[in-house]
Amino acid sequence: MKFRPLHDRVVVERVAEDTKTAGGIIIPDTATEKPSEGQVVAVGPGTRNDDGSTNTLDVQVGDRVLFGKWGGTEVKIDGKDLLIMKESDIMGVIG
Repeated sequence: MKFRPLHDRVVVERVAEDTKTAGGIIIPDTATEKPSEGQVVAVGPGTRNDDGSTNTLDVQVGDRVLFGKWGGTEVKIDGKDLLIMKESDIMGVIG
């Protein structure tokens, strides 16, 4: 990927949800919600303090994260649908 986020921005790729229920019923694409879980594909360097030092981010490339349903800005980079969000929009790391 040829995109580098700035400051405390994080690039996340949504993880596809199951399209079948536990009972075997197939859910059509029009009835499914966008997943609020994804994998971090790029992170910025962090925010700068008043003294010029950098606060590094808590998430790293490869982390599986949970974020708000409406969090982030949807973009298409290299043919992939991705989200760009601030680290503060991420609720936590899974696993």
